[in-house]
Amino acid sequence: MFETSIDADGIAVIKWNIPDRPVNVMNETTMAGFRDEVEKAIADDAVKGVVIASAKDDFIAGADIDGFLEDLSVEALLPQFLMFDKIGRAMETCGKPFVAAINGHALGGGYETALCCHYRIAADNPKARIGLPEIGLGVLPGGGGTQRIPRMLGLQAGLKMLLDGRKHTVAQAAKMGLVDEVVSPEDLLDVAKRWALDHPDATQPWDRKGFRIPGGDVQSPTGMQLFPAANAMGRERSFGNYPAVQAILSCVYEGCQRHIDVGLRVESKYLVNMIRHPVTKAMVRTGFFEMAKARKLKGRPEGIPKAKIGKLGILGAGMMGAGIASVSAGRGIDCVLMDVDRAAAEAGKARAAAPLEKRVKQGRMGEAHMAALLDRIAPTDHYAALDGSDLVIEAVFEDRAIKAEVTKAAEARLASDAVFASNTSTLPITGLARTSARPANFIGIHFFSPVEKMPLVEIIRGAGTGDAAVALALDYVQAIGKTPIVVNDGRGFFTSRVFATYVMEGVALLKEGVAPALIENAGRIAGFPVGPLEVVDNTSLGLSLAIRRQWKKDLGDAYVGHPADDVFELFVETLDRPGRKAGRGFYDWPADGPKRLWPELGRHFPRAAGQPDVEDVKQRLLHIQSVEALRCREEGVVTERADADVGSILGWGFPMYTGGVLSWVGQVGAAAFEAQCHALADRHGPRFAPPAEVEALAA
Repeated sequence: MFETSIDADGIAVIKWNIPDRPVNVMNETTMAGFRDEVEKAIADDAVKGVVIASAKDDFIAGADIDGFLEDLSVEALLPQFLMFDKIGRAMETCGKPFVAAINGHALGGGYETALCCHYRIAADNPKARIGLPEIGLGVLPGGGGTQRIPRMLGLQAGLKMLLDGRKHTVAQAAKMGLVDEVVSPEDLLDVAKRWALDHPDATQPWDRKGFRIPGGDVQSPTGMQLFPAANAMGRERSFGNYPAVQAILSCVYEGCQRHIDVGLRVESKYLVNMIRHPVTKAMVRTGFFEMAKARKLKGRPEGIPKAKIGKLGILGAGMMGAGIASVSAGRGIDCVLMDVDRAAAEAGKARAAAPLEKRVKQGRMGEAHMAALLDRIAPTDHYAALDGSDLVIEAVFEDRAIKAEVTKAAEARLASDAVFASNTSTLPITGLARTSARPANFIGIHFFSPVEKMPLVEIIRGAGTGDAAVALALDYVQAIGKTPIVVNDGRGFFTSRVFATYVMEGVALLKEGVAPALIENAGRIAGFPVGPLEVVDNTSLGLSLAIRRQWKKDLGDAYVGHPADDVFELFVETLDRPGRKAGRGFYDWPADGPKRLWPELGRHFPRAAGQPDVEDVKQRLLHIQSVEALRCREEGVVTERADADVGSILGWGFPMYTGGVLSWVGQVGAAAFEAQCHALADRHGPRFAPPAEVEALAA
């Protein structure tokens, strides 16, 4: 677990090397072992200084958060964190110099271990990242980070780092003062040993007499100005949905007014509360564990060899097709980008170049590298160019006849084991596969716009789709660096179907006379990137109307109308306000200024006398999506809670603090959620009525 050696100069090197783990992680067992090694080095008179290092490619990845999902008591948790504080303070105050030799990633508790050292030296490793990203999992840096960082960087810079949660390159970390020195990897240990030997009396700044926090203490004029503003900014960012934000602010405010030993105890108590908080558990479960499983293709059919996509065909060189070509070529896949004529295909390649050109301007890619990637995209208007493709993705217009035509023409050029995929977002895959000569190799691969930015890909298994096609689709999505979920066929699949309820509920609220600004602000306060009216403007009211009409045509008498249906007809066909592209929808979108809600909305939808509370609007916007997700699970469209949760967060920005669209039911409490939805159904209609087996579906 630890490899300790002492050289002729009396410098001990304690190397972390946790067995059976790819990285060094911190848990109760490893920290007990680390404590023993540190105590032995401190007690040994032959040891003049200590270097903390790693025998693995990375330094220390941070806390082992497997235990975060356990329902542990305060009495079980608090001693673990106090033990880490005791180790850190022993390192700082024992009278021997401690040096951190950071060879790779030093994140969270790993970097906090380095903070306990008197000096931090990092190897010049371009892949290494250094930082305290805990806030992204709904917790706070609980290994002394909230106390040492502000004392080291100052209150303002310290709070910024703690609340940002960013991971920094070695060069950035050195510039910020997070590491003291950067050296070549081969010199790392030698330089660390030399520093320890040359600084026998090393102490931490906060242990020196007369220490003051750089830039001013909490109760200084600087601190008095900082904390009210920081609280306001924290509230603006989190809307109170992320308790870790307030906990970090409180730790710094309370702890940095006291001696660091007291501050560390303050931090530990806040950390225990955060680990036990339902928001933290939801974020850790979905944001860490389930997303990691999805990226590792947990749902991939067994017994099928890994597929490598050597050549990809893309039908349709519009925005989606170009985006697919760009991300695929960027991962080393040769692409054929096809459209109705060569000019359209060339225009698609130009669109595919735009994200790469942006990376060049940002200094994240060289021009030669960009040129090499673009050489992988071959524009064409001939189906013969598809010969040899392992996978073809059609991204043509949402019209069954057009899709049937390109399916037949493309399949005529493909090998028997090649897979044909549709990027449709609404049309059932089983129906589209009826025109295929080999439905077992026909699948849905649904990208989100813009392709280069959106991390999720929804893979849709049709009624006749075979396991080999699912496996190849998953392998492709992994190869291009996206996160997949697998769902079964159904109208709107999972993502489009559930997300549509957010938009439709926002429009229904408008029709009821709820103030447009209240609707939009409630959406943002609930944690969505933008309000529902802005969403529908961005995606086009005309598209929403066309989809609803297509569903009505397909379903006939089985179609269940929505109270908002006629609003789309009014805006598109009577008012000629089809959305953002036209510069007019629920918002005005002037070319030379910021957007604003259309002033005439109040004339078409008079303000109701009694406006609802913002919490009521939030509940409607959140609950309606969870109800639809429960129905998807009941119908077998989505079979795993994790797929629903990951898909909702990565696909359309369902708030991370909920843990996802189904985890939200558990966070509210299944019984309470069911009662609230029945009350909403009584007031607003049967669309809120939850499935009978709420508890089983949400489990």
